Amino acid sequence: MALRFEILGRFNRARAAQLTLPHFVCQTPLFMPVGTQGTIKGLATNQLEEIGCQIILGNTYHLALRPTSELIDELGGLHQFMNWPRALLTDSGGFQMVSLLHLADITEKGVTFQSPVDGKPMLLTPEESIQIQNRIGADIIMALDDVVKTTITGPRIEEAMYRTLRWIDRCIAAHKRPHEQNLFGIVQGGLDPVLRDICVRGLVDRNLPGYAIGGLAGGESKDSFWRVVAQCTAALPEDKPRYVMGVGYPLDIVVCSALGADMYDCVYPTRTARFGTALVPEGVLKLKHNAMADDTRPIDPTCACMVCRTYSRAYIHCLVTKDAMGSQLLSYHNLYYMMKLSRDLHMSIIEGRFPEFVCNFLRIMFPKGDVPEWVCNAMEVAGIDISSCCSPFSSSQD
Repeated sequence: MALRFEILGRFNRARAAQLTLPHFVCQTPLFMPVGTQGTIKGLATNQLEEIGCQIILGNTYHLALRPTSELIDELGGLHQFMNWPRALLTDSGGFQMVSLLHLADITEKGVTFQSPVDGKPMLLTPEESIQIQNRIGADIIMALDDVVKTTITGPRIEEAMYRTLRWIDRCIAAHKRPHEQNLFGIVQGGLDPVLRDICVRGLVDRNLPGYAIGGLAGGESKDSFWRVVAQCTAALPEDKPRYVMGVGYPLDIVVCSALGADMYDCVYPTRTARFGTALVPEGVLKLKHNAMADDTRPIDPTCACMVCRTYSRAYIHCLVTKDAMGSQLLSYHNLYYMMKLSRDLHMSIIEGRFPEFVCNFLRIMFPKGDVPEWVCNAMEVAGIDISSCCSPFSSSQD
């Protein structure tokens, strides 16, 4: 095991911790931006350090295709290759089973992909996924799991969950760098509480350095989403990090943190930036709208980031419709927002004011008191009273 996880503060299920990895000491809860091929689009690594990014996520599938894990290994590993001194996490390539399913064929042996580069078949087995990740050299590596959309029902969900458990043993056996890289297992089981419970217990029996909750944020209802997170966090070990995969909406991160999760990743903050949308405490601000054309205010007057200190909404509006610089500036701001949210969650738990932080966050996002019903239900389970920021007559379903 190449990590140390020390809980520094709690509020009911929520926890603030220090996660010590080979390349960086991280504070949780934390959000990890996705740098699919070793880069966060439009941002340099020194800018990511500047805004407080702690871990970047790289994609095993894409890195194995280009520039190849062999080349990355030859050049000193991904940290050196991309000049990133802090922590890295690589996913297993399993998510591509869902996102590129028309290119993939799943069997007990592994996943056969049609390469989008040259069209040739490429077999990704649990062993190969781990070998690739060992060469890439990230601080945290993910087991190859059998991923199915949560919206699918029937025997395929059960098959995928049991295969995920069989594959974790193959991943453990193939892992050659356990003292330098931490292998996390991924809880599958769709929306079925019985299958999720079997998977959690099976993974915990393997005594892994950390655990992820997978197969969510794929179209299921928010009510189903938070219930799976609540079930899994309650059953996973207290002394190990818990990572909810594919979660990037600020509201979802606040809810999952209240339920006891620690780590999150998603393309959302940078992808939405490329569409001209900024993250703000009130929700989102669409910079492409004509109303922004003569607005001299910063994106967010409460934000201390370089973009908000330097540029007006009008300037960025002018850029987002014509120039790549617009999406770069918005990506910078959006990731700054996510890093600040992570720090605020961490500090509010440590300083014993987490409920106040949650209520203030919800008040700003839902000024009319129309906090979604699923959020109210989740916070009740988390033991956080948000009645002061909820109108009893205007709670929405979404």
